[in-house]
Amino acid sequence: MASRSHRRRATRQARDGAPRRRVPLRLLLPVLVLVALAAMLMLRGYVHSEILADHRIQSPAPTTQVPEKILEGGPVIDARAGHTEGLRIPDHRLVLTFDDGPDPTWTPKVLDVLKKHDAHAVFFVTGTMASRYPDLVRRMVDEGHEIGLHTFNHPDLSLQSKRRIDWELSQNQLAITGAAGIRTSLFRPPYSSYADAMDNKSWPITQYIGSRGYLTVVNNTDSEDWKRPGVHEIIRRATPHGGKGAIVLMHDSGGDRSQTVAALDTFLPEMKDEGYAFENLTEALDAPSAHSPVTGAELWKGKAWIFLVQASENITGVLVVGLAIIGSLVIARFVLMLVLSGFHARRVRRKDFRWGPPVGEPVTVLVPAYNEAKCIENTVNSLMASEHPIEVLVIDDGSTDGTARIVEAMGLPNVRVIRQLNAGKPAALNRGLANARYDIVVMMDGDTVFEPSTVRELVQPFGDPRVGAVAGNAKVGNKDSLIGAWQHIEYVMGFNLDRRMYDILGCMPTIPGAVGAFRRSALEPIGGMSEDTLAEDTDVTMALHRAGWRVVYAENARAWTEAPETVQQLWSQRYRWSYGTMQAIWKHRRSLIEKGPSGRFGRVGLPFVSLFMVVAPLLAPLIDVFLLYGIVFGPTQKTIVAWLGVLAIQAVCAAYAFRLDRERMTHLISLPLQQILYRQLMYVVLLQSWITALTGGRLRWQKLRRTGVVGAPVADGVPSQNRRSDDRRPVA
Repeated sequence: MASRSHRRRATRQARDGAPRRRVPLRLLLPVLVLVALAAMLMLRGYVHSEILADHRIQSPAPTTQVPEKILEGGPVIDARAGHTEGLRIPDHRLVLTFDDGPDPTWTPKVLDVLKKHDAHAVFFVTGTMASRYPDLVRRMVDEGHEIGLHTFNHPDLSLQSKRRIDWELSQNQLAITGAAGIRTSLFRPPYSSYADAMDNKSWPITQYIGSRGYLTVVNNTDSEDWKRPGVHEIIRRATPHGGKGAIVLMHDSGGDRSQTVAALDTFLPEMKDEGYAFENLTEALDAPSAHSPVTGAELWKGKAWIFLVQASENITGVLVVGLAIIGSLVIARFVLMLVLSGFHARRVRRKDFRWGPPVGEPVTVLVPAYNEAKCIENTVNSLMASEHPIEVLVIDDGSTDGTARIVEAMGLPNVRVIRQLNAGKPAALNRGLANARYDIVVMMDGDTVFEPSTVRELVQPFGDPRVGAVAGNAKVGNKDSLIGAWQHIEYVMGFNLDRRMYDILGCMPTIPGAVGAFRRSALEPIGGMSEDTLAEDTDVTMALHRAGWRVVYAENARAWTEAPETVQQLWSQRYRWSYGTMQAIWKHRRSLIEKGPSGRFGRVGLPFVSLFMVVAPLLAPLIDVFLLYGIVFGPTQKTIVAWLGVLAIQAVCAAYAFRLDRERMTHLISLPLQQILYRQLMYVVLLQSWITALTGGRLRWQKLRRTGVVGAPVADGVPSQNRRSDDRRPVA
């Protein structure tokens, strides 16, 4: 029975093809987060008239096609169901109308004045403003005022297609429905004035609007309050003559409306004393209300729209705060790096500078190796040229490519091979520590080559008995490719400037696995290299700080490492680094509340590492998001100038770092492209690491594919590159 069931499953798999691979949540979530943020930002731009807005205005046209009764009629144009009529407001009735709102500053003040004088008005709201401030629309309705449409984005409709007009009306209604649960039949075209100003361009639009069931409302008197002519002038222009009724045009948005509010507070009681009543439009015309309640799916659709707009506003607000934070962090980091790295360089380069008594005793060099057949010979040969007495332990961690046999076949003195089953890099290093003859232990990767002076320079800081570990100067050996050049800039500008800064601050977070040295007497009490995290170098460095040891940087201890040469391998490496760093920070979190050296590191080192290595890189994409948004939808020229300014600051920092490291400036040619492409990759890697951590995902150690391209150092200290066309892969 079980056999038949197995055969059926096999038959189904054969018929349906290979089983589908599910996209891991840690890969899917970053994409969804980025898509959601982009959608929210686009929505925010839409409701702020930065996207799809049309600010063109039609020039005046003849009036030959406009009926005479419209040109000479009233300000309310009824073109519904083929009916054409201009309605007038009865004498001693005034209909106050306010355009372009609601505004969070001025609309509440207008409403307060209207309530104070027991007056009603009509608010012709735009969809953008109603979507952003729905509570004000609800207040208007609750206090007995009428709402009218003023389009969504305030375009001149005479320049728009019927499809765009329908869209402007429906979106405007959607916003009002979501805000107040109603529909309205009142409409005022943007840039309109009096009925006799109707021309051959605007009249067809009015007819079309009427066919959609709307009353078009213009005005009799225009206060021209948007010009801010003064309170008395606003009142004079708004006042009709001879007791006639009128529709008065004012604004509650679009700028400083303080004069409008002040004029309204005087205008209302004065006109009431003259026998005028301030009513809604339908009240003045003795017509049914312009409002009709909305229920069912349309109501929920409107509420969903308001919810999404409010979410986009809030999220954008958070992004702006994040942008301010990242801006501050970036500036602070640049300032600290420039100042403290310069101080570090001046201090260690003084002729009289000494770490302590010269260190001349032999040291042990540990080389953990897993399938390093293409690199290990170069690595070991570089160590044989060392100017410092050493023993070399190559710990073969279960290699399947003959790495151990290659080293053994070299037959070199003071080089031992230790074999073990595959157990991971930390286990290999601990095995090497257990077999080391000397107290000072240098650790390096199996794809790295040392200069003859590297070990000597690396161990000199141990002349200071307080030093427990030393970070060397890791450099990219294969920087002739574009992706290698980008990593070269990152190593010199980021990692090495950081190490100088952290050295001065006394909170170096990481001894690089490519070139570092430790006291065995410092490692043994903390349990050696931990397997708790994927960044064992960061983990052990933090543990040494907490144990009270100094960790310093030796700039002249140069090592040349083979950087990943494909995007996929770079992704794997940085994903592990980022995730491992987060693990290490979490593991050592108790140092924040402890006393002594552990507490000093926890309250200085952990915040710096968290801010500059986790939070800042995570928020840094905001700079690029707003840059892209500004170029496409905002002030393009100002945005580009601002970005070039940021790039100039980074170029200055990079040039300074290259000068400190005595590197050629020619590699900085690719810096702009690095900022556009390479940084984005690092952002996504970090975001994926965050999501992996938050979702409880587990990340395996991922072996990088080596090519052996980095050869032994030559006379000028720069390693040769063994070009193997069969092993090199393109950047992408």
